[in-house]
Amino acid sequence: MKSFSFSLLLLIVGSSYLQANISINTTTLPNGTVNSPYSATIAAIGGCSPATWAITSGTLPAGITMAATNKPISLSLKGTPTKAVSYSFTVKVTGCGGGVSTHSYTVTIQAGPNHVVNLNWQASKSDNIAGYNIYRSPDGSTWRKVNVSLIASTIYSDSTVSNSSTYYYAATAVDINAKESNKTSPVQATIP
Repeated sequence: MKSFSFSLLLLIVGSSYLQANISINTTTLPNGTVNSPYSATIAAIGGCSPATWAITSGTLPAGITMAATNKPISLSLKGTPTKAVSYSFTVKVTGCGGGVSTHSYTVTIQAGPNHVVNLNWQASKSDNIAGYNIYRSPDGSTWRKVNVSLIASTIYSDSTVSNSSTYYYAATAVDINAKESNKTSPVQATIP
């Protein structure tokens, strides 16, 4: 009976320690462009759910909203920026065990695109391909389709990129039955 109580006590103490240790591990956010869709994710490691997120100073860019996710612990920033200005803000996450982590960010929203990323890829060898989709990600893991309709050729130009940002791109092939292939290996584009 004593060894059972002792083991249970260690489990509770170990669990409380892990719950209190939370850390924001996203160090930068992409910049944006007025009237172009914006999407970014701030991720945390450690801690436990449910976690709470807050902006402790500054403001998010006008037109951007935040939504928390608990598995994994992250904060999504999405929307369409409406004003061209530089925004500085600090984000705080608190895990259910009381651990706290904060990080400050600066996101610049520019009035219009200054750069274009030109992409091209090898055509699929399948006979029944209807077209292609292009996906873009600010971090190589959170993907958003950028084309409105299927791309008939193997060329695409993205003029919605922002200065001083890094993007990842991947393509998929879509057949005549609307079945989509896996994404290609991502390629990285760094905008000056």
